[in-house]
Amino acid sequence: MARCIVAEADAILDREFRVHQKGFVRLVDYLGGDERIVQAARVSYGGGTKTVREDAGLIDYLLRNEHTSPFEQVVMTFHIKMPIFVARQWIRHRTARLNEISGRYSVMKDEFWLPEPSAIARQSSDNKQGRDSEPVGPDEAAAVIAALERGQKAAYADYTALVDSGLARELARVNLPLSLYTEWYWQMDLHNLFRFLSLRLDAHAQREIRDYAEVLLDICGRVAPLATASFRKHLLGGARFSSDELGALKAILAGNEPKLGGKELERFREKLGDTAKE
Repeated sequence: MARCIVAEADAILDREFRVHQKGFVRLVDYLGGDERIVQAARVSYGGGTKTVREDAGLIDYLLRNEHTSPFEQVVMTFHIKMPIFVARQWIRHRTARLNEISGRYSVMKDEFWLPEPSAIARQSSDNKQGRDSEPVGPDEAAAVIAALERGQKAAYADYTALVDSGLARELARVNLPLSLYTEWYWQMDLHNLFRFLSLRLDAHAQREIRDYAEVLLDICGRVAPLATASFRKHLLGGARFSSDELGALKAILAGNEPKLGGKELERFREKLGDTAKE
């Protein structure tokens, strides 16, 4: 069968979806959509033998039961601009293919990320890698932003002076901060993209990478709407329980107290939602 054309995906090709003040996500190209998933799953069937409702049911069955290979038939290529500290978290997902701008060949632009005042908070007391949910006051936030901006301007001024002096760009760049923007082309199949999104849309992920993940999820919904709806239902909006947690659920349904305590009970309640904490 010929290439799958998804009209809504074609409509957004090369469109920049802004993230923060200077970042963006852009869909460069895509291969396949919902139709390609069902084609791969029904490889022995001819085209046009199933309805949209049946296609949705098949996709839902595949995702729910972790039959992942048909989702790998859908591939998306993105052009993404983000601060380096976000990119370093992003690169932990090693199933992608990417090419990043190189400071060895190019003179880096004077573009740095600065937080919004509402994003500035103190270190969390119970999460070693996160911040408190409550932002600091406006005066303190303004002071933090000013301090970050001073450091960025000083680092870029030194960088520019070294480049202009003729120093090799690969050396001149080394003191540039993590707030500097980088760009890359990033390609991933839909199965692994859903895995990326399930982790980076989690409430425990850093706020700034969640902002990018939300844009990627919207784009996925345009390329493969049935698959994305199933992902939202079963993975993004669902929860996976351990055997102990499953036992606790059975106890609750039987009218008994769950035999969990400490952090284990806290994680269990978190999976059930805020109402379970009351």
